[in-house]
Amino acid sequence: MEITFLGTSAGLPTKERNTQSIAFNCLPEENKIWLFDVGEATQHRILHTGIKLGKVSHIFITHLHGDHIFGLPGLLTSRSFQGGKDKPLTIIGPKGISKFINTVLEISQSHLNYQITINEFNTDTDLNVDGFHIKALPLKHGILSVGYRITAPDIEGKLDVNKLKELGMEPGPLYQEVKANETFIYNNQTYQSKDFKGPKKKGKVITIFGDTMPCENELILAKDADVIVHETTYIEGDKNLANDYYHSHIDDVLSLMTEANVKRALFTHLSNRYEIEEIEEIEEEINKITHHKFNFVNDYETYQV
Repeated sequence: MEITFLGTSAGLPTKERNTQSIAFNCLPEENKIWLFDVGEATQHRILHTGIKLGKVSHIFITHLHGDHIFGLPGLLTSRSFQGGKDKPLTIIGPKGISKFINTVLEISQSHLNYQITINEFNTDTDLNVDGFHIKALPLKHGILSVGYRITAPDIEGKLDVNKLKELGMEPGPLYQEVKANETFIYNNQTYQSKDFKGPKKKGKVITIFGDTMPCENELILAKDADVIVHETTYIEGDKNLANDYYHSHIDDVLSLMTEANVKRALFTHLSNRYEIEEIEEIEEEINKITHHKFNFVNDYETYQV
C-alpha cells in the first residue's frame, strides 16, 4: 500500500504546496486508488503522477472547508474524459457534500458519463470497502470534521512447505490451490488449508485525520496505528493559538503518538508561513528531542505502508 501526497498546505496554496489531497493506493495489484480530500487543483497535481482518474474508485472527504473540497467538481467532470466512463465512483463524507456536488454540477450543466454514489453521515460510521474496514469518527474543528481509521484485511500465513512435502506434495500448481482455498484434496483425501499455513498477519492500520484540535476520538482512531496522517498547522510557537483556531500544534500530535502507541506519523496541512527550508530545520530540532518516527511531508512524496 502507498500514500501519495498531492497537496500538503493549510488553507492557502503556495508555490511549493497545493491545498489538501491524499491518494491511497490500497490495492497495488489492481492499482485501485482512493482519494482523501480534493483541494483546489488536485486534478492538476494528478497529471504529474502515475495516477489515472479512471482508477479512482472512492473519494473520502474529511470536512467541507474549501481547501479540502474546491477541487472536487473539476476532478469529477475531468474523470468523464480520462478513463472514468462507465466506471462507478463512490464519494463518502459529512452531511452537505451531496448538496455541494449536485449544486455545482447542476448550475454548470455538467454531465458525468459514470454512476456516482454519495454517502453522507453526520455521526460515527463504519464501512467495509474492498475488504478494508473503515471507521469514521467526528473530531473537533468548529464544523463537522472526521478522521478515517482504515484497517487492511489480514494477510494469510505463509505456506508451510515442509508440511506439504511430508504429504508427498512437491512445489507446483497445487500449492496455489492450498493458498487460495479453505480446503484442498490430495491423494483422494481432504485437508484444511489452514493446517498447512503459518499464522495470519494482522492487517495494517492507517488513520487519516481531518483538521482538528485534540479530542477523545483522536485516541480511538489512532490506537496502535501503523501510520497516522495528521495536520500540524502550527509546528512552533504558542500551542494555545493553534487550539483557539481548532487546529493542532506539533506538540499535540507528538503527545497523541505517545498515548495511542502510534508507530509512525506523516505530518501535513502545514501553514503557508513556513518555507520548506524552515520546516526541515524544525524537523531536525524535533528529532533531537523525540523518539517518534515522523516526517513533515511535501507535495508528490509517496510513502510505503
